[in-house]
Amino acid sequence: MIFQSLKMAWHAISSNKFQTFLTMLGVIIGVAVLIVLVSIVNGATASVTDTIDQMGNSYLTVTITDDKENPLRLKELSEFTVSDEIDAAAPFANTSVTAKSGYTSGSMSLTGTTGSYAEIEDMELISGRFIKNADVENSSYVVVLTRDTAVELLGRADVAGETVSLDGRSFLVIGVLADNDTMTVAASKSTSDSGESSVNLEGYIPFSTMTRITDNVLDVTRFYVKASREDTLDYAKAEITSQLMDRFGQDEEAFSVNDMSQVMEAMASITSTLSLMLGGIAAISLLVGGIGIMNIMMVSVTERTREIGIRKAIGAGRGSIMLQFMLEALMISLMGCVFGIGVSVAILKAVSFIMQNSMNFSVNQKAALLSVAFSCAIGVIFGIYPANKAARKKPIDALRF
Repeated sequence: MIFQSLKMAWHAISSNKFQTFLTMLGVIIGVAVLIVLVSIVNGATASVTDTIDQMGNSYLTVTITDDKENPLRLKELSEFTVSDEIDAAAPFANTSVTAKSGYTSGSMSLTGTTGSYAEIEDMELISGRFIKNADVENSSYVVVLTRDTAVELLGRADVAGETVSLDGRSFLVIGVLADNDTMTVAASKSTSDSGESSVNLEGYIPFSTMTRITDNVLDVTRFYVKASREDTLDYAKAEITSQLMDRFGQDEEAFSVNDMSQVMEAMASITSTLSLMLGGIAAISLLVGGIGIMNIMMVSVTERTREIGIRKAIGAGRGSIMLQFMLEALMISLMGCVFGIGVSVAILKAVSFIMQNSMNFSVNQKAALLSVAFSCAIGVIFGIYPANKAARKKPIDALRF
């Protein structure tokens, strides 16, 4: 009986292809929107997650918010590395200066740190060297540039030994970094109002030099700590927290110790909320499509009243009639879902092409499975009333129609 009902449902659907397509359109749009939105959110999240992983997940970020009138000095950082769980510690201070070389000038993001910073961030030099202890001890006017910065200011990448002016002070360039090794790689390039790409100038100088050339950096208020191994990160966090508690009179509000896992957890929470919100918006489109299916099925029941009467007159039961119309609604909904998935694949490929593969967008399998389940539910739920209406018709009244 089911096979015969399927055959009759397919015949009814295929006999009016244009009407069927218009009925499916709401489901197609709803499924495509649901899958595309969720897949784009997941693809963007995966890209950001990979960037964070490349930055490293074996170090901690320590921020001091209240020094208790006893500021942390640069020389004290070495005391934090005595523990076996902690491999290195480096201060971090940032300011903006005006960089100039010849006729080229621009605003530069300048970071004050020590030699351990390159180890913590696993930086790679393409020429020269990074900051050494002697540079920090002597407050030397030396700077390490990123590759793009060197090319922008001096016209080439191999510029070790050249000098640049930073806020009117002459700095010796001692090294050039590969751009993909900097923490600000995601923002290393920006787009100007005219649509042209411009380089964000970036450099690194000794922390002690930073305290001399700026008024807003005097002591260490932020520093990075690298664990001996990734599996000892929790121990390193506990150790550094214990040392800071002793340093700041057991006041846990005076500082914060964060790692990348916390950033990842926050991002996962935001992504989950965003996916639910966008999925809910797309689900409304599917509901509208379901209402369209019910509308057309109601019309179909009215148009085929005489057919229903003939079937009931020759012995078709109420269950058989109801099954046929429910299968029609279900088939329309599932066909719309299949077409919607195909449309979403095409859209995601087009978006990936436009983004020039900087982000990889693929169909989210959970969203696709959810779309199929939701489409089945819509076909059944919105097909029940028309099917029941058809099944309740009396043969004699149907034949008189």
